[in-house]
Amino acid sequence: MSDYKTIRGTATFTYEEKRSRFIGTAAFADTEEKALQVLNAVRAANRTARHNVYAYVLQNGRTRYSDDGEPAKTAGTPVLEAIGHAGLSDVIVVVTRYFGGILLGTGGLVRAYTAAASGALQNAELVSMRLIVNCRVGVSYGVFEQAQRIIVAAGGKLEEPQFADGVTLVWRMPAGEEDALCQTLAELTRGTAQVEVSEPEYAPF
Repeated sequence: MSDYKTIRGTATFTYEEKRSRFIGTAAFADTEEKALQVLNAVRAANRTARHNVYAYVLQNGRTRYSDDGEPAKTAGTPVLEAIGHAGLSDVIVVVTRYFGGILLGTGGLVRAYTAAASGALQNAELVSMRLIVNCRVGVSYGVFEQAQRIIVAAGGKLEEPQFADGVTLVWRMPAGEEDALCQTLAELTRGTAQVEVSEPEYAPF
């Protein structure tokens, strides 16, 4: 499974077209349940809005969109395309429309929904997600500084060491690259270092 880009948290953007107000809300969502939670929260906060158009794209390949009463392909599709153009996954974008009394036509709707969705995504903090493993090992005080250097050189991102009778080192690193490091640490500690490695998971890296 390859690396991918998503966003952190939530971002918004407001676009106005002929007195209609379009509020784009982009949020991280790595499951359909989380995507629907975001959608329902936006709907609840905008009960008087005419439309709450949305689209989401998940890393597992699942995509979904809704025009929410707007003419077909003028709302949900542009929002979905904005996510695709940004190259993002695990994202939902909801665009809330407050109608201003003037019809925009199909071209105006596509332009407005695209602008609101793209603006929200541009305001979001981008995050690169990698398949990583979390690792932990206990070493003696005599070798812990050397062990730290070895871990960093192998691409590990260390947390603060935990000091007790010995030193516990905790780090994360790209999945699939830990075997060689475990072997090196075993050689450094003459076979006493037992590295605990978690199941792979996607996380910012």
